[in-house]
Amino acid sequence: MYSQPESSGILNLDTHILIYLLDGNLNAREHQLVVQEPLAISDIVLWELAKLVQPGRITLDLSNPSFQVCLKQLTVIPISLNIAHTSTQLGFRSDPADELIAATSIVVGIPLLTCDHKILGSQLVPFA
Repeated sequence: MYSQPESSGILNLDTHILIYLLDGNLNAREHQLVVQEPLAISDIVLWELAKLVQPGRITLDLSNPSFQVCLKQLTVIPISLNIAHTSTQLGFRSDPADELIAATSIVVGIPLLTCDHKILGSQLVPFA
């Protein structure tokens, strides 16, 4: 079972922010936030990365040692029943992965760094 890290400054990254981080394409604000805080992702982000690699929408070698090192620096938060349930009560509709990512921030109580306009419209999700 997941237990929240002692640092309350942990930051939850959505899939696109993680991709931008890996590619070095964060904007100045995003970059400042990710270098200041410990980072986390919902485990559904790993699935989304694999699904984006599969048809070639992104170029990323998931078995590359440098990617594996990057993953070890992230807290990966598993989807719990509470996160799954909360994902159905967000006040916005999006794809299920985005809903789970947003619900992770709500349940765990950590801010989400995202550029997704649907998620940013939520009144429930804590944002970075």
